[in-house]
Amino acid sequence: MDDHLCGMTEMNGKRLIVEIKARCPDPAAARNVLAKSGAEFIGLDEQTDTYFEVSRGRLKLREGHIENSLIHYHRPDQSEPKDSDVALYASEHPGELKRLLAAALGVRCVVSKRREIWMADNVKLHVDSVTGLDDHFVEIEAIGNAASDRAELEAQCRHWMTRLSITDVDLVSGSYSDMLTQPTVPATPAADLD
Repeated sequence: MDDHLCGMTEMNGKRLIVEIKARCPDPAAARNVLAKSGAEFIGLDEQTDTYFEVSRGRLKLREGHIENSLIHYHRPDQSEPKDSDVALYASEHPGELKRLLAAALGVRCVVSKRREIWMADNVKLHVDSVTGLDDHFVEIEAIGNAASDRAELEAQCRHWMTRLSITDVDLVSGSYSDMLTQPTVPATPAADLD
């Protein structure tokens, strides 16, 4: 992961991120808005996120062509803009690290996705297609550090929500790993009205 993508000058370290995830019924329209709004297209990344069993927060190893990082984060499962307390470690040898962590902790879930990465100043925007999920998704991450103004980061996040026409109905509360591992609830048969 390069410095431009981190939104900070150091490669590794702790970040405060205010973020949302939303369903995206029209990814082409989202791309068009991003391009017309001056966001810079960084590239398309084929990513595999391996989530490990941990007692606090979430720990995942991201393997891609653009991004390769071990990521530990704490984030509430809520749909509205939320704080993520994130620590990143850039990995030069993710395969070796994955084998070690899988042996030590166990694997919870593996998420494969095609991610378009866009940047607008310190705001990172994704248009995602996730294997096993029918929808496309948009993520907005306003990235700061421990000294950042949280209200300013939320304002940036909401600004992009407005630009991308994201409403409360579109918002998603959990991670892709949650969506892939949560059991589906069977439909309840309609009551007999006779």
